[in-house]
Amino acid sequence: MTAAASQVLDRVLVLEMVRVTEAAAIAASTLVGRGDEKAADAAAVEAMREALNSLYMDGTVVIGEGERDEAPMLFIGEKVGSAIGKGPKIDIALDPLEGTTICATAGPNSLAVLAIAEEGGLLNAPDVYMDKIAVGPGYPEGIIDLDKTPTENIMAVAAAKGVPARDLIVCVLDRPRHEKLIAELRAVGCGIMLIGDGDVAGVIATSDPETTIDVYMGSGGAPEGVLACAALRCVGGQFKGRLLFRNDDERGRAAKWGITDLDKQYDLSELAKGDCIFAATGVTDGSLLAGVKRKKGKMTTESVVMRASSGTVRWVKGEHRTA
Repeated sequence: MTAAASQVLDRVLVLEMVRVTEAAAIAASTLVGRGDEKAADAAAVEAMREALNSLYMDGTVVIGEGERDEAPMLFIGEKVGSAIGKGPKIDIALDPLEGTTICATAGPNSLAVLAIAEEGGLLNAPDVYMDKIAVGPGYPEGIIDLDKTPTENIMAVAAAKGVPARDLIVCVLDRPRHEKLIAELRAVGCGIMLIGDGDVAGVIATSDPETTIDVYMGSGGAPEGVLACAALRCVGGQFKGRLLFRNDDERGRAAKWGITDLDKQYDLSELAKGDCIFAATGVTDGSLLAGVKRKKGKMTTESVVMRASSGTVRWVKGEHRTA
């Protein structure tokens, strides 16, 4: 069901969000392949913050670079916008540079990513891991469930699609913690696409038949899970997520942001509610977007912006003059 249109999220904000992600992507692109993750991330953060502060809104960062004492800017709880206290109240989830290692090594699928919703629309997910599973649109509701085994989920998706399990492709982050998951998926016979980083793009890829990815599985950052859900709300699909805690400090961090049920399995609409807008601009070339290209006297960017209430997906190619 399509989300009801928000009176707060004006249509003007749709294209403004692209300008924000473009600014972050352009700033990060100057450090592609330079081997300095922190410098690339800092450049993207500063550019995104400046762009957000030019917009008429009373924005609150609910997914950011960390907590105030860990992040100098765009921290969780930071207020942004030119109309704080008087403009429309908007929740913001952001990752100015999704895939910092990818950018530093000039790998594929590095993005500048942003999602906005009305106040209270995005889960204040702490910076912990989240167990995730996602599929694209067209499946019966409830087809995936984190209480089922990976094998059970794969067999359910295969049956719903009308194909044998060996015809499915599952996207998984290439991490040592996923060794057992990868072994189980290979025992089932499905194909596995291992990615080094960038699980926002990995989740979104399930909604695009051109990527050939049917399912996303595994654990990754909880903030990235919220961002990916904002995108899936716009284009269709299903997502389940459960926060994973390694110690009492992480449990305390969750409690600080109002999360009381630490074992809850979250649905798509619980992580990103109501109307929302998702935008991303490519930093490096990837399956979703082309990266920033520099030519004599200009730069080109490629972005995507989506809105849940209308189900609209716009692909935006930008040309930017350089001095």
